[in-house]
Amino acid sequence: MKLPRHRFLIGSIAGLIVAQRSGDLFSRALAQAPLPGAPATADERVLVLVNLQGGNDGLNTVVPYAMPQYYRYRPTIGVPQNDVLRLNDEVGFNPALKSLKAMFDKRQVAVIQGVGYPKPDHSHFRSQEIWQTADPDSYSSTGWLGRYLDAANVPSGELFEAVALSPVLPEVFGSRKIDVPAIDGNLRGYGLASDRRKGGAQEFRAMVDDERMPFSSPYLAKITEIEANAQKGAEELPKLIAGYKPQAQYPATNLGRSLALAAQMIGSKLGTRVIYVTHGSFDTHTYQKATQDRLLAQFSDAVSAFYADLAAHGNERRVLTMTFSEFGRRVAENASRGTDHGEAAPVFLIGGAVRGGVYERHPSLDDLDNGDITYTTDFRSVYATVVERWLGRPSSGIIAGNWTSIPAI
Repeated sequence: MKLPRHRFLIGSIAGLIVAQRSGDLFSRALAQAPLPGAPATADERVLVLVNLQGGNDGLNTVVPYAMPQYYRYRPTIGVPQNDVLRLNDEVGFNPALKSLKAMFDKRQVAVIQGVGYPKPDHSHFRSQEIWQTADPDSYSSTGWLGRYLDAANVPSGELFEAVALSPVLPEVFGSRKIDVPAIDGNLRGYGLASDRRKGGAQEFRAMVDDERMPFSSPYLAKITEIEANAQKGAEELPKLIAGYKPQAQYPATNLGRSLALAAQMIGSKLGTRVIYVTHGSFDTHTYQKATQDRLLAQFSDAVSAFYADLAAHGNERRVLTMTFSEFGRRVAENASRGTDHGEAAPVFLIGGAVRGGVYERHPSLDDLDNGDITYTTDFRSVYATVVERWLGRPSSGIIAGNWTSIPAI
């Protein structure tokens, strides 16, 4: 059938306008493409973010045992070659990661090497801020997962779409629309501090309603709403997860208890999309080996129990776990048999739907930046991969810039 030229042009222009206004329609479709072995829709998937606080030493976590420079720089704290749990002909796990190695052998762990960013900051506070906001160039008021929650249009009043199993709310959940609860891993302290005093919550709301506050503020209504949600959540969460029966023996550690609670929330189908937990401190300036080995073993055993529990309930392919730490450590050990603040380090992606293996290039130990390794993978590539391939959203507007996806998911 012939189409008049002017109608063809009008139709073409209209099509371009629709495509432009839909913005990322095609990238959205790609992001939500089915993943082998994973739930068909992103709404069924859960991201668990593990913060290895304090700056975990990447070189003694994923050990470059084939590089002789490693042993020259670390004559006393280097992991002996015969003890390394080898992943390939170049690198291997610290022996404390025995349980994680068993998961790696099942193709459930992806190791992304040399993750960092340009002009790294060695301050704990600024580095944590950079990693949680995904903004190394300025000071952002929102976190990368907060921006994801905003973009996902989470309905107001949904209490457990995202949860921080942490004493304080991390910057990663900084959002313009969504209130995220911070919950103790033992379900202690959830709600406002006033709730711990009998009648405190009710008294606060009554004072606002009766206009008995000693000041006025346009934000009081919002504070009252947040307080009401916290009170409701504190009352409802233990009931909602009470029917879940763990099918694994979790280690009696803070991380073990946090991941056990995470499994309960996931298994109870509360609609939770993102869970944040912490582990550490890995700030090993002195006598590093004993501290780091203990913390790595705790991490490895807790994650292994977590996935065994998820698997027993048919949820292991619904959950992706990602690690991060504010920075790695310097290449050379110091005089106190520890390591000082450094730069790049590996990131782990763990789960039943992960394409396990070792990804990206290990940083050179010959070409150091004032004693530090230089990053080979920008952390925003990792974040963009997780946002697009797992959470099912285009990364534009969440992670600034255009980043190459890593085929680990």
